[in-house]
Amino acid sequence: MGYWPQILAILVGAGLTVQIGMNATISRTVGSPVLASVVNFFVGLIALCLIALGSGARAAPGSWTDVPAWAWFGGLLGAAYVGSVTVLGPRLGAVVLLALVLLGQMAASLAVDYFGVAGFPQSPITAARLLGAALLVAGVILVVRR
Repeated sequence: MGYWPQILAILVGAGLTVQIGMNATISRTVGSPVLASVVNFFVGLIALCLIALGSGARAAPGSWTDVPAWAWFGGLLGAAYVGSVTVLGPRLGAVVLLALVLLGQMAASLAVDYFGVAGFPQSPITAARLLGAALLVAGVILVVRR
């Protein structure tokens, strides 16, 4: 399988950083972080629709009704993320903002894996994972201190 999933994850992470700057620029220009977020989602929606059409993606018949109710709210979390980082990016700077976001993601990831919720398989919290999380916390402290 190679390293392409890891490389893609790194590239997506880098893209998120650039996206924050793009959204902040739109927000400053038009005077509204909410409208900047709307633009972000609108352009993304068009891109995903074109990709879905081009790839021939089709949902299995009746599958939409099988989606658990809680899963439909993932878009709200995406909207909260985009709207929040659009406002916070210029205030905190890219490094501090993303260090704090990553810290939140790591804490949530440990909990989600441990309990096996939100579609993730159950996975124990090991000493190595706790050490990695602790090192991340130390890194965040160093980054935030400037």
